[in-house]
Amino acid sequence: MTDTKKDIHLKETAPAKKAQIKESRHVVIYGYTKDELRNIMRHFEAQLPEYVKISISSNNLVTRISLTGVNDGVELLRFKINKFHQTLQDMFVEEVVSIENKSVAQVLGDLLSEREVTIACAESCTGGNIAHNITRNPGSSVYFLGSVVSYSNDVKANVLNVSRSALGRYGAVSREVVTEMAAGVSQLMHTDCAVATSGIAGPDGGTKFKPVGTVWMAAKYGDKIVTELKQFSGDRESVIESATNHVMVMLIKLLRNNYTEQEDIADD
Repeated sequence: MTDTKKDIHLKETAPAKKAQIKESRHVVIYGYTKDELRNIMRHFEAQLPEYVKISISSNNLVTRISLTGVNDGVELLRFKINKFHQTLQDMFVEEVVSIENKSVAQVLGDLLSEREVTIACAESCTGGNIAHNITRNPGSSVYFLGSVVSYSNDVKANVLNVSRSALGRYGAVSREVVTEMAAGVSQLMHTDCAVATSGIAGPDGGTKFKPVGTVWMAAKYGDKIVTELKQFSGDRESVIESATNHVMVMLIKLLRNNYTEQEDIADD
C-alpha cells in the first residue's frame, strides 16, 4: 500500500508539460523563377531558428512562402515569426501579391469587391482561362460580368470592335490589338475593368520575331489601359497559366495604384 501511495503522489506532483503553440504566416509573390528564388532565399533561410520551418511552392511565376513556428513560448514565437514575416515583405516589396495564403484570382476578386467595380475579359491565347480562374471564387458574380474568347480575327473585329486596320497592320499579337480588345470588351459589357490577352501558346505558330511564348496583355481600370509584352517559357499549358497570372497581377497593381509602366519594347 505504501509503494502504491508513493507512486500516486509522484504522478500527482509531476510538473505539467507546456502546451506547444503553432503560428503560421504567408507571403505570395509574383515574378520569380525557381532558380532565382533559390539564390535569393538562401541567406534568409539560414537565419531561421529550428522552431520556424519554411515552405516554398512556386508555379508559373507565382510563389507561396509559408512560415510555420511551433514553440511553447507564445510571446517569443509571435515576435520572431512576425519579424521574419516582415523581412520577407521587405525583401519582395514590389512583388508581393498577398500576405495571406490566397491565389492571384482571389486577391483580384477581393480588390474588385472592395472597390465595388466590375470586370470583363477578352481572351485569345488564354482561351477563357482567366474567366475560369476568376469565377472559381465564391461570390464572383458580384464583380465578374462576362468574357469573350476571341480566338479569330473576325470575332475580335465583329464582337470586340477591334479595327481591321490594326489587325492588318500590326497583327493579332500586338499592343494595338490587345488595347482595343480591352477597351472593346469593357464597352460591350459596361464594366469598370477589363483584361485582354493575345499571343502564341504553342507548340506551333511561332515566328522568328514572335516565337512561341510571346503574349501581349492589356489591363484596364477606368480610363487607363496599360499593356505589356512577355516571352513566357514552358509548354502550352505553362504559357497559358503564366499569361493568366501576369495579366491579373497587372490589374491588381492598377487597382492598388502601384503599377509601373513596362519599358517601351520594339515589337517588329
